[in-house]
Amino acid sequence: MKDIICQILVRTGALRFGAFTLPTGRFTCYHMDLAILPAFPEIFDIVTGIYETTVKKEVGADRFERIGCPLKVGIPYGPVLALRTMKPFLYIRKGADTHGRERKVEGLLLLGERVLIVDDITTTGKSILEATDMVRCEGGVVNDAVVLIDREEGGPRALEAAGVKLHAFVNITEIAKTLFGMGSIDNRQFEEIMKQKTRARAVLPRSQSQDVEQLSRRF
Repeated sequence: MKDIICQILVRTGALRFGAFTLPTGRFTCYHMDLAILPAFPEIFDIVTGIYETTVKKEVGADRFERIGCPLKVGIPYGPVLALRTMKPFLYIRKGADTHGRERKVEGLLLLGERVLIVDDITTTGKSILEATDMVRCEGGVVNDAVVLIDREEGGPRALEAAGVKLHAFVNITEIAKTLFGMGSIDNRQFEEIMKQKTRARAVLPRSQSQDVEQLSRRF
């Protein structure tokens, strides 16, 4: 199935090379836009099916009561996965809502309930750490998180420090090797992806690195 994801990245144009700025503020030589996948219903169905399989095999349906995801890109995947697994769904804000009940988490969350965090890609783990913080502030428990792709730029380690186990369907090394073997990327592009991993921490802005470390230490 990992080769299917690689084919999807190429077919939909979700993987692009160039000069990009990530949400973390760092620069990267490649960009993966998984927000485009719902524009292809058949592909979106395959991808959400992969999420479901990953959750059932890697996490286990008995390890969480609810599914939550950060607002933005994770939103297309979280609700569909909740429906597929018949688990209640939560929207997780970056901060408290300024209207109504001023809650950090939208939906029904009872004290002590375990929430599985769902996102599309992890880089440093910051968005998942922020979501974990919001859920825990509302009395929930977060032990696991699921993403489709791990860019291998520090996310798993930061999450582990916060007591969260990351379950990624595929990592960027596997994607790069598969695409190179398929002839979908050339040697230069392959090397760019590999170098991105090794230089990621070196080019990470100090303030961003401190933010991730502070979030990890809070737990």
